[in-house]
Amino acid sequence: MGKLRGFMEFDRTKEPVTAPKERIQHYQEFTHTLDTQKVQEQGARCMDCGVPFCHSGCPLGNLIPDFNDAVYKNDWRKALQILHSTNNFPEFTGRLCPAPCEEACVLGIINPPVAIELIEKYIVERGFAEGWVQPSPPKTRTGKTIAIIGSGPAGLAAAQQLNRAGHTVTVFERDAKIGGLLRYGIPDFKLEKNIIDRRLALLEAEGIVFKPGIEIGKDIAVADLEDEFDAVVLCTGASVKRTLPIPGADAKGVVQAMDFLPHNNKVVDGQAQALPQLNAQGKHVIVIGGGDTGSDCIGTANRHGAKSVTNFEIMPKPQEERSEEHPWPYWPFRLKTSSSHEEGVHREWSILTKAFVTDAQGHVKALKTVDVRWKKVPGARPVMEERPQSEKEWPCDLALLALGFTGPEQSLPEQLGVALNAKGNIATTKGYQTHKPHIFCAGDAHRGQSLIVWAISEGREVAHQVDSYLMGQSTLPQKNTAGDLVSA
Repeated sequence: MGKLRGFMEFDRTKEPVTAPKERIQHYQEFTHTLDTQKVQEQGARCMDCGVPFCHSGCPLGNLIPDFNDAVYKNDWRKALQILHSTNNFPEFTGRLCPAPCEEACVLGIINPPVAIELIEKYIVERGFAEGWVQPSPPKTRTGKTIAIIGSGPAGLAAAQQLNRAGHTVTVFERDAKIGGLLRYGIPDFKLEKNIIDRRLALLEAEGIVFKPGIEIGKDIAVADLEDEFDAVVLCTGASVKRTLPIPGADAKGVVQAMDFLPHNNKVVDGQAQALPQLNAQGKHVIVIGGGDTGSDCIGTANRHGAKSVTNFEIMPKPQEERSEEHPWPYWPFRLKTSSSHEEGVHREWSILTKAFVTDAQGHVKALKTVDVRWKKVPGARPVMEERPQSEKEWPCDLALLALGFTGPEQSLPEQLGVALNAKGNIATTKGYQTHKPHIFCAGDAHRGQSLIVWAISEGREVAHQVDSYLMGQSTLPQKNTAGDLVSA
C-alpha cells in the first residue's frame, strides 16, 4: 500500500522534459530521469484503499498496489517480479499506455492519482540497468509448433507466453523489421526503437524465431503454413484505414496518417529516403482527427518544420474534469493535452471537413469546413447538425487523415477460410478460436482498434487458449475479469 498517509505527504510528480523548442529539433525521447527517492515517494502515495480499483482499470490486471509498495520499500527486484508476472513488456506500456489504471485509482477521486505508469517505467528500466531482465528459455520442449502472424504487442506477448510453455514459436512479419505499430506507427520521440530491439534480443535468446520481410499468402502459401504448424495465431492488427469520402479526397497532399508516420519512422531508422509528398517542411498542415495518432502527426510535422499545424476534431471540446456521463472509476473522455500539442498546434473542435480544394495541378490548397453542434437524443447517440453560415476555408498544403481504422485486412482471412464478424473483425469464440480449430486470433484483428495494453492482454490470453488446445490443459496464467472499466 505504500506509506501510511503517504498520499497526504507527497504530491504527484511528473518526469522533467526538454523544452518544446529544443526537443522538436530531434526524434529522441525527451524525458529526464527522476531521482530514485522521488519515484519511491510516488510509490508511497499508494493508499490502503481496501478495494484497488486500479486492477479493474488495467486490462492486464497488474498488481499495482503490490509493486508500488515494493518500490516505496526500495525492493526494486521484487517490484520487477510482480510487474513482469502480469505484463510482458512494461517498457512499452510505461511509455505508451494512456493509463486507465490511473483513472480508476481511488486516490484520484479527491487528489491527483498515483503515478502508476511512471512507476512502471522506472521499475523495468531499473531491471534492465541492474541486469535483472535476463532470457528465460523453457527447460523442455513439447514438440508442438506455432506460427504467429504479426509482430505487434499482441503477437509478441503471445509468442513469449507460448514459448514459455515449451512450444516452438515462429513469428512472421511482412515489414522489414519486427515490432508492428510499435516500430512503424509510434514516433521515436515516444518510443526509441532500441527499446524494442533490447526486448527482441531477449525473446530470441529464449528461443523464439523471427522471420521479418515475409508476407503469408504471398511469400509463403497458406496451405504450406497450415501443413507445417500445429496452430496459427493471427495478430495482424486492424490496418484498414478509415477514409474521408468528400470532394477532393484523392487530391495530392491528402495523406493517411498511417502512411505519413511509418514512412517517417523508416527515414529516422535509415530504411527510407525522405519524400517531399510525405514531408511537412514549410507547409500549412491540417491534421484531421484528434486522437493519439493525430497527436503523433502533430509532433512529427513540427519536427519537419511545418509553417503551421492545425488540428480538426469533429466532436465537441471535452471538459477538463471528469463529467457526470463518465463517473469514476470508468474511463473519462476529457480534454487531453499531449506533449505534441505543447510543441505547437491550433486546435479546432466541432468542425466538419466538407471538401478539399485543389489547384490546377490537382494538389490540395485549402480545406472547406463547417461548424457543427451535437444534439443529445434520449436513449440514442447524439445527432450532428451543421451550424448555418459557419462555412470557412483553411489554407492547407498537407492534410493528414488520422481517422482510425475499420478493421483487419481481409486478404489473409479469406485465404485461410476464416470468417469475419459483423464489425469486420476476425470472428472467434470466447476462446479466441476461429471456426477452424487450429487457427486463433488476438489483438486489434480480434477486437478492433484498441490500446497497447489490450493487445498485450489478448496476446497473453490467446496463448493460454492455444496451449490448452494443443496440450489439453494449460499452466499459463489466464486473465481475470479485470479490464471492464476501460473503453476499447
